Amino acid sequence: LTGYNIPGIANKLIVNLYADDTTIYLNENDKYSDLEDILSRWCLASGAKFNMEKTEIIPIGSKQHRDRIILTRQLNPNDPPIDNAIRIAPDGHPIRSLGAWIGNKTNNTTPWEPILDKINSTFNRWKKCHPTLAGKQLIVQMFAGGMTQFLTKAQGMPKNVETALTKMIRNFIWDNKRSPPISLEQLQRPKEE
Repeated sequence: LTGYNIPGIANKLIVNLYADDTTIYLNENDKYSDLEDILSRWCLASGAKFNMEKTEIIPIGSKQHRDRIILTRQLNPNDPPIDNAIRIAPDGHPIRSLGAWIGNKTNNTTPWEPILDKINSTFNRWKKCHPTLAGKQLIVQMFAGGMTQFLTKAQGMPKNVETALTKMIRNFIWDNKRSPPISLEQLQRPKEE
């Protein structure tokens, strides 16, 4: 397998391992069947099992090259077609990798929609308990902060998501009042001030 040579980096990019996740980078001259053979031999020698059913492919390269891979299910013409059970992500359809969503021509808001829905439903459950302002502060920190922290660090938070989250928090804190008694800027200041 060849992988990718990246200018300015001494080693070629071919594999990235993290815990039990493996990301393999194949260039247009590599054969997927060679990768399957290597993985088969490794599993046989180590006694491990590679979850081929969890395998997903993101084609890299020009639009024409990506479309050809999706259409033919081959990395190159000399490679047999990739098994239909393996998902090849078309443009606009991200794949989750180590908690981040990656792919070609993806909408960076898409992974945030289920998180915002989950935060909203969490806030709605907590509203039924009628928490105090101090209790609401803790709820916002634990749930809105906890549910958004990783993805924000991994791939950033789009401005429209930040705006929607801020509105959601404001509505939770002030029970959907149109005119909150304290501005959000004041509310965000340290207690000592």
